[in-house]
Amino acid sequence: MNQHHSINIRRISRNRAEQVGYYRFLENEKVTISELVRSLSEHCQQQVEARHVLAVSDSSEINLQAHAGRLQSKQLGVVGNNQDVGFFLHPTLVLDAESGFPLGVSHVQIWSREPAHQTKEERRYQNLPIEAKESFKWLAAAESSQRCLQGGGAELVTHIGDRESDIYEAWARIPDGYNHLLVRACQDRRLFGQSDSLYAVLAQQPVEGTYCVEVLADARIKRQARSAWLAVRTTSVQIQRPKNVSAADYPDSIKLWAVEAREVNPPAGQEPIHWRLLTTHRVESIEPALAVIRWYRWRWWIEQLFATLKRDGLDIESTQLESVESIQRLTILGLGVAVRTLQLVEGRDQADLDANLAFTVEQQTCLQHLEPNLEGKTKKQQNPYPKKSLPWSTWLIARLGGWSGYQSQRPPGIATLVQGLRKFESIFLGWQLTQP
Repeated sequence: MNQHHSINIRRISRNRAEQVGYYRFLENEKVTISELVRSLSEHCQQQVEARHVLAVSDSSEINLQAHAGRLQSKQLGVVGNNQDVGFFLHPTLVLDAESGFPLGVSHVQIWSREPAHQTKEERRYQNLPIEAKESFKWLAAAESSQRCLQGGGAELVTHIGDRESDIYEAWARIPDGYNHLLVRACQDRRLFGQSDSLYAVLAQQPVEGTYCVEVLADARIKRQARSAWLAVRTTSVQIQRPKNVSAADYPDSIKLWAVEAREVNPPAGQEPIHWRLLTTHRVESIEPALAVIRWYRWRWWIEQLFATLKRDGLDIESTQLESVESIQRLTILGLGVAVRTLQLVEGRDQADLDANLAFTVEQQTCLQHLEPNLEGKTKKQQNPYPKKSLPWSTWLIARLGGWSGYQSQRPPGIATLVQGLRKFESIFLGWQLTQP
C-alpha cells in the first residue's frame, strides 16, 4: 500500500487473486495491530539518527456510523458525541526539529469506548489514577516511542501536544534530560509560593520582541488567512502540584519555562492568536522563545495527517470492509500512506531530499518516461528540480493531479497530490506490464 500510495484494495490489486489476498490479510486474526504499528515504527526508526526530533501526538476518531448496520464487533464503541459508532486513534508523528520535515510514525494507540459510555461526573473522573484515564494516552505515547526514537539514535526528543496534554502527571513522568515536553497551557495553573497564577504572571512580563507568522484559514472557527504579528513574552515558572494528583512519588512543584505569543492588532471580527506554551526547554531570551513557537506551530502536521487519512485524501471512513478489526488494521496501513503524502507536500521545494524517501527505483524510472508528456513547451512549464530528487517527483505527481505546473500559482496541496498518486498508480501498473 505504501508503494501504491493508496488503501483502495480494488485499485491497487492487479487481479482477483491479489484482491482476495489483501482481504484475507486484513481479516486475519494473526495479523495484530501491534505488529503493524511495529512495522511503521521501524521505518521511522531508520530516519531519526543524530537528529533532534519533535514527537507530535494527538487523537482523532474514525466514525463508522454510516456502516453501523453491517458491522458487528466487540471493538465497536461510541466516538466523541457518545452516539455514533467507531473508534479512536492516537498516533505520534515524528518531525525533524530543524526543518519540520515528517520522518514517520513512532507509535499508534487504538481504542474504543463502551457503547454505554459514562460521563466524567458518573465515573468520578477527577479521582481516578492517571492509568485509568483516557488521558494516559499522552504518557503511553511518550513511553512507547522510546524504542523507536532512542533505538534509532535520535539526539534529542521534544514531545509536543495540544491543551489536552497539559496534565501534571506528564510533567512529572516524561521529562528526563533526553525527553523534553512542549504543550499549550490548558488551565491557569497555580504557581508554587506565589499569589498570582500562571496567566497573570505571564501578562506581567515585558515584551521580548515581535514575531510575524502566517496564519492559515480555518473554516471551522471562521478564521481568515493572514499575516499576524505576535508579541512574545517569556518567564520561568514553578507550577504547583494539583490537589487531586494523589501519586506519592510526584514532586510538590515542577520548574518550567512559559512562553506567551499574543497577536497585536488583529483584524476586525477575528479572534486574536493567543498561545501560552509551557516547556522543559530553557527559554531565557527571544531566540529560544521563537524556536519553541516554531516547533509548536509544526503541530499542524498531525492535523494534516488526519486530513489525509480521512476525507481530504484516503477517505478511510468510507471503506467497505466488513469488520472493525480489519478497518483498524487498514487504518494503521493508511497512516503509513498518509505520511508519504505529507512528505511529498513538505518536500515540494527541498531539492536536497531524495525521491527514494517516497518512490522505488522502478517508480522513478516510470516517472522519467512520463516527464516529457507532463512538461509544457515553455521554460515556465518545465520541471525545475534535479532528477530523482523528492521535489522533482512531487512536481510530476502534481501535474498528474491537475496542477498547472506554473511556479507563480499556488503550490499543489494534499488533494491534488492524492489525485496525482491515484493516476500514477494506474499508469505504473500498466507500465510494469510492458517491461521485460
